Amino acid sequence: MAWLMAYTRKSDAIYYPDGLARSMHLAYSLDGRQYHFLHDNYGLLFAEGKIDSENVILPQGLKSPRLFAEKDGRFAVVAELVRENGKSVPENEGSLFLWYTEDFLYYSEPVRITEEQLTERWTCMPEIIKGCGQTAYPEGMDEASILEIEDSVCEKLIHKLRGSAANTNLKRDELGYEYPFPLAKGYADPVIFHWEGKYYFISTNDNTDDVGIYVREADHIPALFDSQIQQHLILPYDEKRGLMQTFWAPEFHVIGGRLFILFAVSGEKWEPQCHMMRLKEGGHITDSKSWEDPVRVRRSNGEVLSDTGITLDMTYLHTQSGGWLVWSYREHIGQVNDSGSMLYIARADETNPWMLAGEPVLLSRPLLGWENVAGTINNEGPYAFIRNGKVYLTYSGGSANAYTYAIGLLTARDDADLTDLRVWKKRNSPVLSFASVPGLYGPGHNSFFTDEEGHLMIACHGVTGYAEHERCSEIHRICFDEDNEPIFEGYKGEIENEKAGI
Repeated sequence: MAWLMAYTRKSDAIYYPDGLARSMHLAYSLDGRQYHFLHDNYGLLFAEGKIDSENVILPQGLKSPRLFAEKDGRFAVVAELVRENGKSVPENEGSLFLWYTEDFLYYSEPVRITEEQLTERWTCMPEIIKGCGQTAYPEGMDEASILEIEDSVCEKLIHKLRGSAANTNLKRDELGYEYPFPLAKGYADPVIFHWEGKYYFISTNDNTDDVGIYVREADHIPALFDSQIQQHLILPYDEKRGLMQTFWAPEFHVIGGRLFILFAVSGEKWEPQCHMMRLKEGGHITDSKSWEDPVRVRRSNGEVLSDTGITLDMTYLHTQSGGWLVWSYREHIGQVNDSGSMLYIARADETNPWMLAGEPVLLSRPLLGWENVAGTINNEGPYAFIRNGKVYLTYSGGSANAYTYAIGLLTARDDADLTDLRVWKKRNSPVLSFASVPGLYGPGHNSFFTDEEGHLMIACHGVTGYAEHERCSEIHRICFDEDNEPIFEGYKGEIENEKAGI
């Protein structure tokens, strides 16, 4: 037999704040004495916050998680719901909450259950271990319960939730991370794009206070990061055109056979909004005169996407069911009634992509503890790849220039109507966090590309330590497990990376 421990961690304002600590973590033991953490000692079940009457998210956390095994192979998690700071929620007094999961990655919606109902359902109640200081238990453990499971079940969980090789003494270059980090200092939201035999790098340029869009061009990917590489300014500061600040998150996309850059920008008033600009017929990417004037993205009726908030981080994807635009929207940023940044999706008009072809639909909001940790309340930076009939849409939450930034995942069928929320599955915990890749803190706002050998790669930005805030670009390879699901941390191990095939 083996043992599985569900636990919360002690909160640490610097290294592991409330929003992360008050989630369910998992560890396993093969001898009942020494426990080894799964998922890099990072949370695997985060509580959803509540939305108040002012449309503000009230973050919540978990307390006293207990695990149960069902006869159908599922697991049940029972816990209390508390405020992010651990204080009780009056309306939850006397209630517990129950989630079901098959893999500890995706969960059912929680339902209320009383202690009496709990004891009627499961006659054997696991003991809650509080504040145990034994070295056999995971680092930082606060409250825990233990479930006895079959060895074969434990082996499957270890394989699925093993986390990265951050738990080993292997070096970065032994793990398939072929590019050093930091790769490009002061460059955030990186995108690498292949076009007409050349490779291009585009990003938010923090070195210029996010003013202007710059592009690098090279014959090979490593050359994009040569210290002598030329930076081509293709969209400068321009008061006449209202291009004055926050030139954010530019992305290359081919839409309807034409090349576009999707980005956000502000005028004299700080209010970034989604824009597009199209490469002229026969034009060259690095020539500023080869680009048409930027246009603001609008709804299908001609109205702007928003006149009450900010819009940013727009991306495009093309599936079997057509073209789609996804972006981030936020109201009252920095105010007491801050809505948090939310992901919206709409069908794209591939002939005139700056005009939506359908009504925007709210896709995701930062309700989970890792998405709204320490008041950051972010769902932003969406980007997708498609593989074997499935859409993998990543996005980021947490603080964009700090170690808490992390990458989440939404998935759907490639042939589905992506504005139908029923087709989407949202993973509860991040696929990439500061615990995932050695030396990389706060990975987020990523993109995907295929390298010169045909491997699927991820580009993102991160910082170099817990206390650092300079955003730097990073690249590493994505692997796939035996179920053909992506392993975003690039763990090499016994699984060989396949060709991208996207």
